[in-house]
Amino acid sequence: MNIPRITVVTPSFNQAEFLEQTIQSVLGQCYENLEYLILDGGSTDGSFEIIKKYDDRLKFWVSEKDGGQAEAINRGFSLATGDILCWINSDDFFLPGTLAAVADEFLSGHDLIYGGCISFSDKGKRCLINRPPEYDMELLHLVDYIVQPSSFWTRDLWLKTGPLNESLHFTFDWEWFLRASKNCNFKKTDKILSAYRFHPQHKTSTGGVRRDKEILNVIEKNGGPEAIRHYHYVSKNHAVLQRYLNMCGRIRGRGFEKYERLARWFFPKLWILPEGCEFRKIMQCRGMLSC
Repeated sequence: MNIPRITVVTPSFNQAEFLEQTIQSVLGQCYENLEYLILDGGSTDGSFEIIKKYDDRLKFWVSEKDGGQAEAINRGFSLATGDILCWINSDDFFLPGTLAAVADEFLSGHDLIYGGCISFSDKGKRCLINRPPEYDMELLHLVDYIVQPSSFWTRDLWLKTGPLNESLHFTFDWEWFLRASKNCNFKKTDKILSAYRFHPQHKTSTGGVRRDKEILNVIEKNGGPEAIRHYHYVSKNHAVLQRYLNMCGRIRGRGFEKYERLARWFFPKLWILPEGCEFRKIMQCRGMLSC
């Protein structure tokens, strides 16, 4: 039986603090048919020296200025020959046995597999297991619940869907999943496949208003009427929603179990919603935004 070739791409820029752990987590899989590419954006923090140590085990690597993360990933996949594709950022890492487990999952004939991950803070203040829900296209149009470092797809799906949108900085993975969902059904695996690191320079944590605008732009173009309706409500009512969340925190701190429902009574506006809007979905959308 032929073992499918898996192509892993790592984009990186000035992540020497974490990069070697990422590289070792990929090469340490000891997966027989691995193709690994690293595209560094011209780092000046010692990343070059780290990558060079593994030169003989890499299909391709480069350290030069590029047009950003999405462009680097697209370049990597343009060189890929794998049957299964994925990327792992240089501040995340795979858990042991991930690639072998993924290869087995693809025997079921699906085009995209996603699993859970360990989300943790490098300062030790956060550690939890993120178990995404079963595939639900409607939910995917509302929130990005697929954990990128724990997602893998076929080369055929990549070619059908097209490359990442290089004009996006924060949401190009979600935007690609939305486009890919038009071409196939996704399959969730219960396996925990990767570790996702939060740190002071973590892109999602520092995106702020710019990230919010990008999310709203993706929704307008790819989300569909229901998602657009709910995100419009959140945008117009972010102040009252923030006060509601603050109230939730205070009531929860007093030990009340039904703190979300109790807090809502303080805000009559949140009981009288526009036609077609659901409070649960509003809060899901609010969770995607920082404002």
